[in-house]
Amino acid sequence: MRLLHASTLKFQDFNESEVPEYAILSHTWKSGEEVSYGEMSSGYLPTKHGYAKITEACRLALEYGVQFAWVDTCCINKDSSAELTESINSMFRWYQRAKVCLVYLADLDPTTETGQGLASCRWLRRGWTLQEMLAPTNVKLYDQAWCLRGSKHDYAANISEITGIPSSAICGFTPIKWYSAAQKMAWASQRETSRTEDIAYCLLGLFDVNMPLIYGEGPNAFQVDLSLFSWQPAAGEPQEPFCSLLASSPAEFRDCYDIRPYKDEAISGYGITNKGLKISTYLNRFPLPWSDSVDDCSLTFAVVAALTLHAV
Repeated sequence: MRLLHASTLKFQDFNESEVPEYAILSHTWKSGEEVSYGEMSSGYLPTKHGYAKITEACRLALEYGVQFAWVDTCCINKDSSAELTESINSMFRWYQRAKVCLVYLADLDPTTETGQGLASCRWLRRGWTLQEMLAPTNVKLYDQAWCLRGSKHDYAANISEITGIPSSAICGFTPIKWYSAAQKMAWASQRETSRTEDIAYCLLGLFDVNMPLIYGEGPNAFQVDLSLFSWQPAAGEPQEPFCSLLASSPAEFRDCYDIRPYKDEAISGYGITNKGLKISTYLNRFPLPWSDSVDDCSLTFAVVAALTLHAV
């Protein structure tokens, strides 16, 4: 893990088992104004506006009693695909282990009351900041002028109302793994990313999975959560009589905030056969949004005990 020394603004690399305490920055990017690893390493003082975020994060790190800081814009060498892959796979864990997470709300005016101003903050609508909010325990919120507004615990109710995420998840009282896949997809359903692929990458830590690459892969167990099939087609999309079993984006889980995990050892088995993926489960019958009747068999599911699905 590459950290920035808060006093010297020089990089230091650490093995995973030797990482010291550090502060970590969570923020929204501004195109063309963020400082890269190459620029930070060049020896020349960057003139971009993003440099102020780096120096302020380091200043606050020292105030919190730690000597190092991690900032995603400059601590990852994005010219190295291997390093970028490792960082993406490790991101949730890095935020989780930070002594303090410093949230910079660039659009929270110093004169605006925090609870009122949070609703218009981009930080609550971006894809990557979802895990940055949930993973760390100690999260401090700073406004445009770098004035401390409080912690995520202080405004958990406000954040919950804006995002639909339970306060218990925001504060870490209920482990993320206790929520269903559909619920976590619902949390991401209103989030946006600059690149299409990032809406998937930013959820890796939330689902405790790794991309199938060499670097950054941890000892994660694979678990099937059938709530992944609880999605509904996005409004305005052309409706077809047949569609994929899987959703095309988190936006199709927008109504799944209350889908909770269900476990039944008798029917939750799955396996790969010569015909494809075999899943045994229950299905509930309900009309789809564009169907006028539950009897419209081409558009509804039937209640079946231990139904076997073959996805080929």
